[in-house]
Amino acid sequence: MSRIVLIPGNGNDNVESSMWYPSVISALTEAKNPTTQHLLFPGGNFLETFPDPFDAREEIWIKYMEDEIEIGEQDVVIGHSSGAAAILRYVETRKVKGVVLVSAYQSDLDDPSEREAGYFNRPWNWDAISRNVEWITQFSSPSDHLVPIDEQRFVASKIVGIDYIELPNRGHFIRDRAFPELVANVIQKMSS
Repeated sequence: MSRIVLIPGNGNDNVESSMWYPSVISALTEAKNPTTQHLLFPGGNFLETFPDPFDAREEIWIKYMEDEIEIGEQDVVIGHSSGAAAILRYVETRKVKGVVLVSAYQSDLDDPSEREAGYFNRPWNWDAISRNVEWITQFSSPSDHLVPIDEQRFVASKIVGIDYIELPNRGHFIRDRAFPELVANVIQKMSS
């Protein structure tokens, strides 16, 4: 049974009512396959604040994703910002059905707190990431003030078969209360 799991960006201790997160989970929970009219995600979807929400350390988040959420091979995982880095590390060694990356990056961005989080202290295994996921979509914006667009494009260039979508004037995707492009993309991927 497929679930939708949202891995938030760091600095957020109230994920359940933050940004576009609840509207996306709600829309995808109600979404039906256009052909069969069956729910796309009948498996108890996940939207909760993570432990260590401000530092988002890899050692805590990956363990939480594996042991508490129990992300599995049929799940679709949405990762925003540091949540994108977390899901990329997760799928280096584990399979999932689909991944949506929002404002993804692959370096510490010369930020000490990003460096201390642990995701960027070794090379990425882009081949394993590409193999362990049936499909990956990445949303980026040239107006992102936290993650340079070149960084986001670099991530896209490393993943085989990625569906890369650039949206103008969306910044770091933190002002939006809805994300219809993401919802439509996931429904399309899950229905095909």
